[in-house]
Amino acid sequence: MKNRVERKPLEYYLGLRYPVTLIPEAEGGYTAMVNDLPGCVSVGETVEEAMAMIEDARRLWLEVAYEHGDDIPLPSSEREYGGKVLVRMPPSLHRRLLEGAEAEEVSLNQHIVSLLSEASAVNVVRRELGTLRAEVKALRQRMDEYPAGNTWVEALSRMAARQPTPSGEGFMAAQAFARYTRVDDYVVQG
Repeated sequence: MKNRVERKPLEYYLGLRYPVTLIPEAEGGYTAMVNDLPGCVSVGETVEEAMAMIEDARRLWLEVAYEHGDDIPLPSSEREYGGKVLVRMPPSLHRRLLEGAEAEEVSLNQHIVSLLSEASAVNVVRRELGTLRAEVKALRQRMDEYPAGNTWVEALSRMAARQPTPSGEGFMAAQAFARYTRVDDYVVQG
């Protein structure tokens, strides 16, 4: 057996709360995954079914990993991080970073942390935009499935194209639909 810290009982791992990612599929249904447990993925026709299925998959994943003596990762929300990283880089990059720190009148460490924070924030925004684009695409595909002449679909199409929508028929449906297309406090629009 490998040199490692004594394992906790299986019940400990089963009691951990792993974050679940739930993705609506364009064809209908949902895919659920536990990103912290590689390959732990399930599907369901409804949110409730997908969540029940991923709970079964999570339990099985943990039981099998435990029985095989595999390392079981902690949920990303419970991992401890020390805040230190050793990075090797070319001398030219080291020089440019140091020059940037001097120009900003901060330490090299503060400058690198600032650059990493900015890049991390940009990546978060890119991922969010990618998710929103996929959801808008899925909404448009669903709209295409409705027959022509459907007033709320026409109203939504006008909204997506940023055309004025008459305040009559279909407008209230479009407003109601817009309330239900919120994703993390962002309204999904065309």
